[in-house]
Amino acid sequence: MALSFQLVGRLNFGVNNMTLKLGGTNGEDYMFGKFISDLPENICPISIIDAFKATLLLTYLSTGIKSNEPGLVVELGKSKRNGRRSSTTLAAHSRKEDLVSEFPPLVSALKASAEQDVACFHFPGHNRGRAAPSSLSKLIGVGPFLHDLPELPELDNLFAPQGPILEAQQKAAQLFGSSETWFLVGGTTCGIQAAIMSTCSPGETLILPRNSHLSAISAMVLSGALPKYIIPDYDCDWDIAGGITPFQVEKTINELKAEGRRASAVLVISPTYHGICSKLSEISHLCHLNGIPLIVDEAHGAHFGFHDQFPSPAIRQGADVTVQSTHKVLCSLTQSSMLHLSGNLVDRDRISRCLQTLQSSSPSYLLLASLDAARAQLSENPQTIFDEAVEKAVETKRSLSRIAGIAVLDFPSFAKFPSFDPLRLTVGVWKLGLSGYQADEILFRGYGIVPELCGTRSLTMAINLGTSEDHVRRLVSGLEHLSSDHRWIECNEKNADGIAHAPFDDITISLSPREAFFARKRKVSVKECLGKICGELICPYPPGIPVMIPGEVITEKALSYLMQVKNMGADISGAADPSLNHIMVCDSL
Repeated sequence: MALSFQLVGRLNFGVNNMTLKLGGTNGEDYMFGKFISDLPENICPISIIDAFKATLLLTYLSTGIKSNEPGLVVELGKSKRNGRRSSTTLAAHSRKEDLVSEFPPLVSALKASAEQDVACFHFPGHNRGRAAPSSLSKLIGVGPFLHDLPELPELDNLFAPQGPILEAQQKAAQLFGSSETWFLVGGTTCGIQAAIMSTCSPGETLILPRNSHLSAISAMVLSGALPKYIIPDYDCDWDIAGGITPFQVEKTINELKAEGRRASAVLVISPTYHGICSKLSEISHLCHLNGIPLIVDEAHGAHFGFHDQFPSPAIRQGADVTVQSTHKVLCSLTQSSMLHLSGNLVDRDRISRCLQTLQSSSPSYLLLASLDAARAQLSENPQTIFDEAVEKAVETKRSLSRIAGIAVLDFPSFAKFPSFDPLRLTVGVWKLGLSGYQADEILFRGYGIVPELCGTRSLTMAINLGTSEDHVRRLVSGLEHLSSDHRWIECNEKNADGIAHAPFDDITISLSPREAFFARKRKVSVKECLGKICGELICPYPPGIPVMIPGEVITEKALSYLMQVKNMGADISGAADPSLNHIMVCDSL
């Protein structure tokens, strides 16, 4: 039989000092060293050596393999750590289809490690599923436990990657267009924290929209950065915040200059939870003219750039750091994300140090492998993979817009932001006399519909690769019945019992987030809290946008908004007293 062995990946050693042990079909061993001529005639020499150290791909050049041939066992090197085998071991079977790897690098390494016949004296305690809790193994099987492995040498090290993790991250960087990509097991939360901590030191200023995710606030607690907020565009009819404009960013940069200060970074959320995108190319240009790095919270936009109807991704628009929730629209496991770096304004070593500080020292390899798998899935057909999803979204939006009393969020509501994510569908239900929370309850009980996000006046649905035609029909039917079963309020009444103002358009900062976090606090009744300094981060969740932030003076607007959304059915997170009968306030320093 004729075989060609192809090594994929960058080897740190040349052909002549590499040892490749070939186990022949009759049990004989061949050592590949300086002399290719020593190989038997039925084995072709290695044809390509290129790219990364831990992956070995074998390809048959001809047929004619007898069915009774046991195949070849290929072993490349040995690990120098603990005497264990490295991730460069691969078994090649004699069937052609088995020799072409069907798994991406980290998934392949996890599979190979899980299939080893070894006596395990390492963590975790379920011992590769042998002691898995029966209640959970009955639900999900033993497969997840079998592959729930610790930092074994063959699986690489997330914080000093040299093997399959490094290769997986490099492949992700190539696909997403970054100079470097890091896998995250702490979600986009830890990525935003790392991005801010790597650009802002204690006492330095961060420009950010006031509707930033709570991860940005916690990042300022960790880094000691001082906020300079921009109030985002806001639509009271929808009770939805939009993005920020280039004009606002330029104005804020100039305001800081007039005060003798300079921003260390600018953070922008694009897209927002509702799919509204800011003009990042213009904002990045303004930032770079002033030598300021641009961080983009792109949690909801990991799919951007993979269809001609999607907005351009932040990295292509000049962002220096972007953080994406790969698990939201793409298909990795929940809690897994990626951080992408471009340009040289941000120190990559500082990002690495921050991520090592923020992430678990025992990362889940299931989460890491799911990131590699999601990247590989997207790589198969990057320009067509979302065709069906986009078609479903466009047709669904068209059908919903015909339903009486249902409003569909689109360009006219946020004219300053002409770019929307077509896979994010937000429908307003206020004309039916319903809050988003009430509509959610009716749709779930009556039609089994589960939206991504409930608001005071709307519901938001996420269309993705797994959205089926049946689910789309069920959504349209459910909203049609919702329309027919509830009264339709005329347009001049549409804001009755609605939101009259943005909950954060009147801000007074008395303490920095870090000062407020560590300040002494006391609990006061809600009637006594007005005018005092907030000591806790309080927000309806989802989406996790804080209404009250530690260090800000509590205003009547913010308090009344929280009370209103709580009475409508929203869950309130971050408050020591979720009923909001009491609020934690800071003692003045």
